[in-house]
Amino acid sequence: MSDDASLRARIDAEIGVHTPQEIREMIDQMVDDLRQRGATPGIAVGEEAPPFEAPDAHGVPVRLADRLVEGPVVLSFYRGAWCPICSLELRALTEIAPAVRDAGASLVAVSPQSPDVSLPLVDSLDLRFDVLSDLDQSVAAAYRIKFELSAELQALYEQFDMSLTAANADASWNVPVPATFVIDRTGIVRAAHVDADYRERMEPTDILAALERIAP
Repeated sequence: MSDDASLRARIDAEIGVHTPQEIREMIDQMVDDLRQRGATPGIAVGEEAPPFEAPDAHGVPVRLADRLVEGPVVLSFYRGAWCPICSLELRALTEIAPAVRDAGASLVAVSPQSPDVSLPLVDSLDLRFDVLSDLDQSVAAAYRIKFELSAELQALYEQFDMSLTAANADASWNVPVPATFVIDRTGIVRAAHVDADYRERMEPTDILAALERIAP
């Protein structure tokens, strides 16, 4: 897959190669259930982004407020290092990181995994932006994107040796719906992408366009 391919094209290629039909059908059911319940709407454009502090991959505390003093923030929630689609998204964010910095903004990625689990991912992908740990998933809850995997998916994940109780810092089966929020320096969400389908992510080009719209 070429570097200039859309994130959606990269995700489709990943799913086509590595995801059996049985798993796709179970995931589709999970997505339908979440959408019908409206369980994870995410905060809306125009709302104030909830403040938070969380440790980075080296255990150093990072505050959203401090990043906003420097400029707008692109806040991306991902499920964890075990998720190949999340890795694709993080690579895509790495590719646009220079353009984000040129726009006077910063990138912040958040997952429920502990710093010691996040650090190998940061090193392997050479991520040069904040990668934070939502240790008790209170940040995901504040952004209204936290949910628990169904019992069927929990059993399936365990079959593939992917128990989230071992991966998550809070030892739960909770995960965030992957979401991206573009926050202006006053703390207001100016663009957002939240979808119960974890295969749907905000395109990097849309992130850059949102930053351009809020440029001073």
